[in-house]
Amino acid sequence: SWIAETILDKVVEISWNDLVAKHGRPSCTLDGQPCERGFAVIGYGKLGGIELGYASDLDLVFLHAADPGETVGGKRPIDNAHFFARLGQRVVHMLSAHTSAGTLYEIDMRLRPNGSSGLLVSHVNGFKAYQMEEAWTWEHQALIRARPIVGDPALKDAFAAARHQVLCMQREPATLKTAVREMRERMRESRLSAQPDQFDIKEDSGAMVDIEFLVQYLVLQHAAGHPQLTRWTDNVRLLQALAQTGIVDGATAYRLRQAYLIFRAVGHRLDLQERSPLVDRRRFEHLRDLVRRFWQQTLGPDTI
Repeated sequence: SWIAETILDKVVEISWNDLVAKHGRPSCTLDGQPCERGFAVIGYGKLGGIELGYASDLDLVFLHAADPGETVGGKRPIDNAHFFARLGQRVVHMLSAHTSAGTLYEIDMRLRPNGSSGLLVSHVNGFKAYQMEEAWTWEHQALIRARPIVGDPALKDAFAAARHQVLCMQREPATLKTAVREMRERMRESRLSAQPDQFDIKEDSGAMVDIEFLVQYLVLQHAAGHPQLTRWTDNVRLLQALAQTGIVDGATAYRLRQAYLIFRAVGHRLDLQERSPLVDRRRFEHLRDLVRRFWQQTLGPDTI
């Protein structure tokens, strides 16, 4: 994750300098105050959760704070918002371009507002409005693991404040439980490829993604009353926070953390061997039983 952050910082710097040399600087304002650059890269998923694996792609969202008008100081001025659209395109191209040395990363931008049909770079105010008024439950689940990676400090702060506000919204328990459970089932149906004698350490019943969904459900359910739950983006510290607030008993939280770390370590080894996340069905039975029992207690009825 730290390597990816360093690379992202350099890619954004190169892309920014190149575009400013051609088009000049865009003017950006946030809450009445001028911004330094008005652009930020938000990491979601494994990057956002500081859990990047050897085969992980980068789930990214780009935000800007452009004012109306055109860039200033370049030979070919362009609309400020268009400048940031080009900046986003250039960052994606540099990260994913095929070279003689390979590619840096596969990039996934589908978590931006309105998904693949949405703008590549969203205004931060529009992003907040979308999250508050239009986003689905699964998008709020994804937001739990999102954090600013590089960019304008004011914009990174604005994203963090918006994220905190969205995650602390009051939610109807039964509706939330149904939405989380149904999304998990859809994911499992589309991704699970294990045979009867195999266990998929990521997607199977009682595996890594079930732990992630349990954590996300509990954060969305309880953040309104325990806003400190929005502090972290990684599953290990989120489980610790759930224990500290009394939402999950300490022994269960510890065992879930251990299960998650074991699954993740095995996944790293399989990735390095360029193997699928499938192991013998008899492995990790006690860990699977622990996760499935907690799923039934928390998100029952048992549909897994």
